[in-house]
Amino acid sequence: MAALGLFLAGLATQLAGGPAWLFWAMYLACYLTGGWLPAREGVQALRDRTLDVDLLMVVAAIGAASIGQIFDGALLIVIFAISGALEDAATKRTQDSVKGLVDLAPDRAVRIDSDGFEEAVNAEDLGVGDIVSVRPGERLPADGVVVLGASDVDQSSVTGEPLPVSKSVDDEVFAGTLNGSGALRILVTKDPSDTVVARIVALVAEASATKAKTQLFIEKIEQRYSIGVVVATLALFTIPLLLGADLASTLLRAMTFMIVASPCAVVLATMPPLLSAIATAGRNGVLVKSAIAMEHLADVTRVAIDKTGTLTTGAPQLTNVTTLDSHYAEDDVLRIAAGAEQFSEHPLGRAIVEAARIRGLVPAGTTDFRALPGRGVRARLSGQTVEVLSAQSLSVTSPVVDHLESRGTTVVVVTVDGTAIGVLGLDDTVRPDADKVVRDIAGLTSKPPVLLTGDSRRAAEHLAVGVGIMDVRADLLPDDKVAAVRGLQADGERVLFVGDGINDAPAMVAAHGSIAMGRNGADLTLETADVVTVRDELATVPAVVALARRARRIVIANLAIAATFIAVLVLWDVFGHLPLPLGVAGHEGSTIIVALNGLRLLSNRAWRKASALT
Repeated sequence: MAALGLFLAGLATQLAGGPAWLFWAMYLACYLTGGWLPAREGVQALRDRTLDVDLLMVVAAIGAASIGQIFDGALLIVIFAISGALEDAATKRTQDSVKGLVDLAPDRAVRIDSDGFEEAVNAEDLGVGDIVSVRPGERLPADGVVVLGASDVDQSSVTGEPLPVSKSVDDEVFAGTLNGSGALRILVTKDPSDTVVARIVALVAEASATKAKTQLFIEKIEQRYSIGVVVATLALFTIPLLLGADLASTLLRAMTFMIVASPCAVVLATMPPLLSAIATAGRNGVLVKSAIAMEHLADVTRVAIDKTGTLTTGAPQLTNVTTLDSHYAEDDVLRIAAGAEQFSEHPLGRAIVEAARIRGLVPAGTTDFRALPGRGVRARLSGQTVEVLSAQSLSVTSPVVDHLESRGTTVVVVTVDGTAIGVLGLDDTVRPDADKVVRDIAGLTSKPPVLLTGDSRRAAEHLAVGVGIMDVRADLLPDDKVAAVRGLQADGERVLFVGDGINDAPAMVAAHGSIAMGRNGADLTLETADVVTVRDELATVPAVVALARRARRIVIANLAIAATFIAVLVLWDVFGHLPLPLGVAGHEGSTIIVALNGLRLLSNRAWRKASALT
């Protein structure tokens, strides 16, 4: 930013007719602030026997100043300084995303010693075979198996399941998940370095390190381009001298060549379209974090989508009420259930109470409320015992229960004095536009998206049928999602992963590109993703991909324009006599043309066209 400020101050002084020494001083200060880092990196690369465009840029800028074209050199410095700052910001973001993972699991744990007493220890000191105690509301410190107690455990950070899962003796649990209202004792079955959370950290770190090396197209050819320009410049300088030409004219011609061959227009051919697309997406609720991320969106050939919180809202809603006793109507069953659940903190209980409110039902007055960890709730109503229990905890044989469970619906049974009076079905509801988005994605990529979820297969397949997805991969842990993404990419696909949960972070960094749902997305996921849909609008996913593809087309057109100008000016200088003012005018003219062409994507019409393509 300092280099840009000094450049603009120098330009304003020059255009206002200020003294030459003043704007020269500002331009030279711009050289120092913006050019010292590329110069250092270029020298370091030279020590490693490589030549990159950083050193070429510095030499060209110095050459421009040596023949009086200080403005051209300062402009080149500013362009590269801004580009380098954006790349550094992207690299720092991937490093921060790895650090955020460490907070998933607690640092301390309560271990039961051989005498049965509790002792607080560091979680990293736990070993296989230890017994740990987990109180209500605490996060689990280790992967293991429940040996005592029952509770509902929120596993969304690991599996992505929308609802807490009932856990009792012999059930598997994971470090970093959140215990509900029951107390648990857990037998540690994995070393802390091998837990699911530890594997997430390792996967994100590995994928981030690999992904940080990805570069824009122009940077991939910088080595050969830099060598070519340097060799040609030296040839234009030394050969005429050997043939008897005078030093002044030879130096002027060589410096003219280096200026017209400098990649100023080529750099601007790439960055303005991508940055303009980023700005336009941002005004429409989509945060694209870097030009590299925008470029990757344009390359996508396959989209992998998470289920909970992405294709669905992530919040359960009542979708079915069925009576099992003729003495009770549907509203009676719901009113009684809401009465029992009105003091519950469980997501299912809140959904039942909300459904009763929407129907205008006043919850029945109940007393003696009691949460039954891993099962449901119990309360007293007019001298009767009312229970709202999970179907798995009861031996209820009913075609209704079997039908609801077969499609992945969560089923709870309402009982009065031990007699089942009704069944409630709750589902994680699909976003209203999910089916259209799936069709739009398939139209853009010519292939339908893949559903990758940690939820049960029955729930995943039921949703997939409704939105038009055929390829369903369910019951996936975070490393399973990474394996699925890498498998697709090994087949030649460039995968875009769309998700929202902590468990999606490793797959996001492993994928070619990633988009996070912003409103309810986990902090780690928002930090890790290349793109964030700030308003949680699923329809923006295909729209931003279409916008990125349009930006890529403009980049290609700009590169053709810039290459044509450079080729004409270089050939003119090599085989003819290119006047310096004309060479500078041609160089700056090509720069302005490609810059203005890229800025076309700043208009709102660009977003409307991208949305229409979907």
